[in-house]
Amino acid sequence: MEFWSLTGNSQWLDGGAMFGNAPRALWSRWIAPDAENRIPLACRCLLVKDLDGRNVLFETGIGAFFEPALRERYGVVEDRHVLLDSLAAAGLTHEDIDAVVLSHLHFDHAGGLLAAWEEGQPPRLLFPNATFLVGGEHWRRALKPHPRDRASFVPELQPLLEQSGRLELVEGEHSKTLGESVRFSYSDGHTPGLMLAEVAGVVFCADLIPGCFWVHLPITMGYDRYPEKLIDEKRAFLEDKLVRGVRLFFTHDHDCAAARVVRDERGRYGTADEVRELRGA
Repeated sequence: MEFWSLTGNSQWLDGGAMFGNAPRALWSRWIAPDAENRIPLACRCLLVKDLDGRNVLFETGIGAFFEPALRERYGVVEDRHVLLDSLAAAGLTHEDIDAVVLSHLHFDHAGGLLAAWEEGQPPRLLFPNATFLVGGEHWRRALKPHPRDRASFVPELQPLLEQSGRLELVEGEHSKTLGESVRFSYSDGHTPGLMLAEVAGVVFCADLIPGCFWVHLPITMGYDRYPEKLIDEKRAFLEDKLVRGVRLFFTHDHDCAAARVVRDERGRYGTADEVRELRGA
């Protein structure tokens, strides 16, 4: 197997929203905001080549599906579909992907499934040869979203996934498509049914832990549905990964793709052995 961290379209998003109830005086020491209080965020994907003979992509980032006005509103930097460029740098096209694993269907994680916006053209699904894996509980949430997070979903995406005939809803630790090579666990603190994928000693943390600074237990996002529950889930998650030596893969950290979890003498979790990218590891 080869592990590749692939950059997708990047964002500038409000730092206060990303760090929840942490004061600006604290989080601004970690990531410097711009004049509009925004911080840089990655939408990083994990590519695993030759996973039992398959090319498997974990998430697709935000992509370039937004029309220009919405792209500006949500701080999306590039107007092209950056993930397609990143796949090309790894020697692949979107047609070469056999499975796409989606932790959840918020637009900054699943928008890259769609082709770049073109005026007058309807949304179009990419990855024509891939099976799309989504957690069953989260899928049901996406079909009937709560007003609290309705704006986080792409209304056209769920019908396109159903119509593809290649959607698999995952309900337990393993999927039909990937078998025992990928182990799934679930979290409800950010959004009900968030699916966390672990493969060969690496776990895709998704929005349970968006980046290195969110490893600190009290740090949550303003976007999280149930912050106290998320903290409890994060504690159990980190302890398990620490004991078993599983590395963390971050989707939103602008400067770190993966790291090892550590715990100090006071019981505080942190990271070590941070790497900025994976290129065929």
